[in-house]
Amino acid sequence: MKKKQVHKVFSVAMAILVLLSTISLTVVKHYCGDNLIDVAVFTEVEKCGMEMKDHTQTSVEKKSCCKDEVEVVQGQDNLNTSDFDKLDFGQKVFLSSFVYSYIHLFQGETKANVPHEYYTPPSLIADIQVLNQVFVI
Repeated sequence: MKKKQVHKVFSVAMAILVLLSTISLTVVKHYCGDNLIDVAVFTEVEKCGMEMKDHTQTSVEKKSCCKDEVEVVQGQDNLNTSDFDKLDFGQKVFLSSFVYSYIHLFQGETKANVPHEYYTPPSLIADIQVLNQVFVI
């Protein structure tokens, strides 16, 4: 019973580990001047409202005080998956015998079969040895 639970917990932990190692994130930070206004991971960053609008009629270009920084956290893209079919016959024999012997190494104790486990003895009405005065010496 405990072996199955440990196996399930281990499988879930490995699946979460693979998921976390392959995920990619983009972190966007919005600065207005030198002050950090907003940080966003999965949504659009909230602007402060001080951005310069594009006016084609203005002759003087003003530099905006706002800037956005984008940080990309790359996940692992190349996962190696090996097939059992790519192995040659000797490797297959070794791997299958290793797995078989490893699984049977940790067998649980079997419960002993007791045939009289649920037997209830008859009720004792009188002690026959005392009535007949037969004692084993």
